[in-house]
Amino acid sequence: QLQASGGGLVQAGGSLRLSCAASRRTFSNNGMAWFRQAPGQERNIVAGISWNSGGTYYADSVKGRFTISRDNAKNTLYLEMNNLKPEDTAFYYCAAALSSTYGVRRDAYRYWGQGTLVTVSS
Repeated sequence: QLQASGGGLVQAGGSLRLSCAASRRTFSNNGMAWFRQAPGQERNIVAGISWNSGGTYYADSVKGRFTISRDNAKNTLYLEMNNLKPEDTAFYYCAAALSSTYGVRRDAYRYWGQGTLVTVSS
């Protein structure tokens, strides 16, 4: 249902763009989000976006550096990540919400992508 891509190794201060390709059924009327999970830590929300891009949410740790967006014509979710820091290193997962908006809890999401690894070196 969801296929995340775009992860990789980048130096601190660098940029990456993650993409998440979805089926139309999973994507078009659903809120979407990016979560991340570092080794030994919980999976937490990074950013969320409502179905029509009318509302967005960012975790405090990424505000001003990350931008979430979506292209409903292409059924694709994006996460533009700038000024990356070593603490951003994690697996990043895209998720489709149960409703037309986003939620900050994992249980607000029905479908999950497989995760893409982002590694930021110092």
